[in-house]
Amino acid sequence: MKARVAVLISGAGTNMAALLYAAKAADCPYEVILVASNDPEAPGLAIAAAEGVPTWSLSHKGLNRDAFDALIDEQLRAARTEFVALAGYMRILSDEFVGRWHERMLNVHPSLLPRYKGLNTHSQAIEAGDGFGGCSIHIVTAGVDDGPVLAQTPVAIMPGDTVESLSARVRIAEHQLYPPTLAAFVMRKRSPDHLIGRVRELALALPEADEVSSHGMPCFGIMKGKKFAYVSQDHHGDGKTALLVKISGADEQAALIEMDEDRYYRPAYFGDGWVGIRLDLGDTDWDAIGEWLRKSWLSVAPKKLAGLMGVAEEF
Repeated sequence: MKARVAVLISGAGTNMAALLYAAKAADCPYEVILVASNDPEAPGLAIAAAEGVPTWSLSHKGLNRDAFDALIDEQLRAARTEFVALAGYMRILSDEFVGRWHERMLNVHPSLLPRYKGLNTHSQAIEAGDGFGGCSIHIVTAGVDDGPVLAQTPVAIMPGDTVESLSARVRIAEHQLYPPTLAAFVMRKRSPDHLIGRVRELALALPEADEVSSHGMPCFGIMKGKKFAYVSQDHHGDGKTALLVKISGADEQAALIEMDEDRYYRPAYFGDGWVGIRLDLGDTDWDAIGEWLRKSWLSVAPKKLAGLMGVAEEF
């Protein structure tokens, strides 16, 4: 199953097109499922539509940043987006929007970051007498062009280069760099090690939680107490990466499986008091996983410890 990527654009959409055309390859690990823009006249929207990709657009004029970003977020979630690729999206994003897509949103920038963040990157590189300009792909954080850099391509600055001539060559580099970087990023985020790491972070944040290995699986419990979660990775060759948590019994287990049999299952050797939740389907709701872990923790926590947690949640 390919990772579902939405692309945000504001103009011609050439980087979006590069991502879209790369996604046509059978071995590409992502697909472009939505192209959205803050400019209904953006030429890139017509390219996406011609290729059969759903589009959405709305002018940001008259809307404050938070309100407009909330509208885009609504569209992304309705499309079951897993990752967001900014491709010439000329809007500073709200902190809340960036937080919602934490470590799931990339951007392409026309300089060798950390040099020349923001606008007018080519003129700055030429005026500084640099030997190279270039482009960078980075994870989006709250700071403008400030997130971790995943990949870069230097582009030589030639004698007599203008902003236009350098920009044209850098754009070629962008088109070549962005698709494989995005592909590697979505693969890393879907890897068992990454999924287990996310569960570990959530589980160990619970009071007095610890981790051991049990039957070859990461296992989380209350220190010197009962276990409340396991992470199964290809257990007995089932090919799944899944979280196993405690539930009330057979009725709840059956109801969950009936609701979504692709996601929930009865884990072998664990009985009716546990349910398996697939983490490798590409659309994991990590807030929901955190809540499953919390409820499972509460089911085994001593009353005194559970009571203290309840008091803490009131503040």
